[in-house]
Amino acid sequence: MTGLAPWDYLFLPFNDQFPFPDLFNLTWVFALVGLVAVGILYAVRTRALRRHPPYLDMYEWLLWTCVTFFFLLLVFAVFHFDFIFTLVIVPTFLVLLVWIRFVRFPPTLAHYEQQMARARFYSKQKFAHPESTIRPKRAKRRRR
Repeated sequence: MTGLAPWDYLFLPFNDQFPFPDLFNLTWVFALVGLVAVGILYAVRTRALRRHPPYLDMYEWLLWTCVTFFFLLLVFAVFHFDFIFTLVIVPTFLVLLVWIRFVRFPPTLAHYEQQMARARFYSKQKFAHPESTIRPKRAKRRRR
């Protein structure tokens, strides 16, 4: 199998024999570790940001994109798909992740941060006077 043209390698099965032994093992281990890491990251970040819906939406998009990506890498490794599928999927999903994080959600997050700043400002205005938090005493009623 030596002496193949460079484009012929794209149509060889992606497995741990010739010509991809190092890349194959690295890929499926990366996919397993990535699945676990994404699950942990999602659990931690959604617990920390549970009161901020736009951030939860962004992390959910990232979660399902990463789960799909890592699961596809594992499927390609288990069923020995041609190398071209792996080579196409990796940059496609990396571009998709960058698009989600840096194009899709920044306008939504900026709008949400403006809302939060406005709410903090009005809250400060409401409680700026020292006695605004003190309840007025009610007149005592006489017992008959």
